[in-house]
Amino acid sequence: MMTAPREQLRRFFDWYERHYTLNVAIVACLFLLQLVHLYWLSAEVVSQRLTGAGHFHLTGVAKFLILIVDYTEIPALLGTSLLYVNELRKGFSWKALIFLIFLNTQWIHLFWITDTFVVNEFAGQAAQSTIPGWLAWVAILIDYLELPVIFDTLRKFGASLREQRVSQFLREELAGD
Repeated sequence: MMTAPREQLRRFFDWYERHYTLNVAIVACLFLLQLVHLYWLSAEVVSQRLTGAGHFHLTGVAKFLILIVDYTEIPALLGTSLLYVNELRKGFSWKALIFLIFLNTQWIHLFWITDTFVVNEFAGQAAQSTIPGWLAWVAILIDYLELPVIFDTLRKFGASLREQRVSQFLREELAGD
């Protein structure tokens, strides 16, 4: 017998709440990686455009690693969106709604205006798109919308640790929940 979607959602969020600390720790770690990407974006791409010189030029393996870091944004967005959906599920909050919007504008940046387009446009090379150059700045601004969400996610993780949700999680898991 299949369970109703509402029941499945309830079960999922019950599980999510039981494992809250682990869930928020994972997304906090994934978002911390995004700080590396944002630093590269600022020190190389933005600096190159504003001053004519980049200060964090990556080549070889490092260039490949920054690409991987950039794509860890996808699970970070999914996991953090769940965090704020869960918060909204418990009760309406403007902050949760605004952060959910900030998070989900990142999809525009990831799939519509790629980092390659931004780098090419700012380096004065032929853009790989017919999108006007001013949208490169929009892509960068969208990327920086992650900063308040990253801070809030880290704050939530710290609060979870202070509330001793880790010991609760371990007690329940070790007890065979």
